[in-house]
Amino acid sequence: MKTDPNTSRPVLFAVIGAGNRATKYLEYARRNPERLQLAAVVETNELRRRSFARSFGLDEKYCYAHYDDFFAAPRCADAVLITTPDDAHYDPAVKAIRAGYHVLLEKPIAQRLSECLEIARLAREYGVRVGVCHVLRYHPYFEKIREVVASGDMGEIISVNHTVSVGLDRATHSYVRGLFRNERDSNPILLAKCCHDIDFLVWLTGKRCRKVSSFGALRWFREENAPAGSAARCIDCGVEPGCPFSARNLYYERRDWIANFDVREGQTLDDAILEELRTGLYGRCVYRCDNDVADHQIVAMELEDLSTISLTMDVFTMDDFRKTCIRMTGGEIDGDERRLRIRRFRTGYERIYDFTETLGKPFHAGADLRLVEDFLRAVNDPSYRLLTSIEASIESHRICYAADRSRATGEIVRLE
Repeated sequence: MKTDPNTSRPVLFAVIGAGNRATKYLEYARRNPERLQLAAVVETNELRRRSFARSFGLDEKYCYAHYDDFFAAPRCADAVLITTPDDAHYDPAVKAIRAGYHVLLEKPIAQRLSECLEIARLAREYGVRVGVCHVLRYHPYFEKIREVVASGDMGEIISVNHTVSVGLDRATHSYVRGLFRNERDSNPILLAKCCHDIDFLVWLTGKRCRKVSSFGALRWFREENAPAGSAARCIDCGVEPGCPFSARNLYYERRDWIANFDVREGQTLDDAILEELRTGLYGRCVYRCDNDVADHQIVAMELEDLSTISLTMDVFTMDDFRKTCIRMTGGEIDGDERRLRIRRFRTGYERIYDFTETLGKPFHAGADLRLVEDFLRAVNDPSYRLLTSIEASIESHRICYAADRSRATGEIVRLE
């Protein structure tokens, strides 16, 4: 279904997967109901499904427990927002495309490169727009880096050194205890966490990658590293008071990373947290989980113009941001998401951009909302070039899959 770019009718979304990311993107509908409205919700979790229905005033007949039921029902939307867990991206995306829906798909695209390519092929075949939620392209800090590089004033890129500081809290919550802890149910951590970063670097350089090598492993969060006297759950553990990875401290004392804890009717938030600590995924000892993704990784890339990129993913840090150092023929660029410093050779030119206030702004400093707005424009205008189209987004995934193959085999992977 294509909408007329001159009409005042809002684009109608159906959301598949009513979790945290869906909430963030649909803030656009709350703020701009004349441009975007939620028409249906698909969510297996009844609490979340009902919550979305109440929040957006949806009739029960537009609420579905499974997306197959949604696709079997009469059409009620122009586009589908897919924010399901990583292992449930490909199937609903394919079914949405075949049904003629435009698709806004949370990253990563899918669990295999062949599936990513198939989604792109089907989008071309059925003439629908597929966007991928690579929000860094819409973030003012990363946009400024791209703007400076693309201006040509600094010459050409020779090398880029990019560090992703995941942070202990985020890492233990998401990649040790949580939904992204193993490759079977999610993806390698490089794809699950850092495809954003690889996508930014691809966008920044504008060049294709021709060689990749990578090293990394699950070094620490293993049962043999558990301290003597520790227990299977933090709430029962004698060494918990001094453990930097304590779930009790993270969730119950500090009240961090609890947005995905469901509070049932009649419960308090304390009740929900304690129940999770006693019986849920997030109460487990980090040394005794079923995780298998790496807890540190480095990636080296050689591009088609012989420039190089290195990416380091750090988990064992209190930082939770990115650092980027770009060396160019006419100068250098250094940034840490707070400050961006531009220096030119010989001239003595130096300029600093301050993004300190931007760092704390919600919705990735508005990038989530700008991404949705860009997608809506693409839905309304078939000639519009979507910044994070499926075609533009596949290159980052191609590199991530190759890097993890290199990490597993120890070989340099050549990308034709």
